[in-house]
Amino acid sequence: MVVGAKTNSAFVKDNAFSSRQAAYEAAIVAEEKKSLGTLVLDVRKVTVLAEFFVICGASSQSQAKAIVNGIEEALHKFDYQPLTVEGKAEGRWILLDYGPIIVHVLQERERTFYNLERFWNHALIVDKTVWLDSRKNC
Repeated sequence: MVVGAKTNSAFVKDNAFSSRQAAYEAAIVAEEKKSLGTLVLDVRKVTVLAEFFVICGASSQSQAKAIVNGIEEALHKFDYQPLTVEGKAEGRWILLDYGPIIVHVLQERERTFYNLERFWNHALIVDKTVWLDSRKNC
């Protein structure tokens, strides 16, 4: 199921940077770093692990690390610090756990093999136009 632009507001209108905003920002930064097939999944109704997953593809170890470094830098500006970072040294599947947001950056081989999108197929896929337009609405 896809959450469309008309059914899902891009930003919460308050002073706090919400987990939704942070997930959208992570996805935008990944796109700026030329991520392959960036997805934002709203997992609030299917798990207690997090509220949002951001799944990104990378064509190489250096690109995966560049995506992760960009996301960490961008979210740091909003006082988001990862609770855990896994796999950064290897750069094949890097996981950033921000609590309500979990970012997965996978090289294409790992992404195809683990197929997280299929595993979390009950989650809502946030329409790309929603998170791409989110910066315009803040």
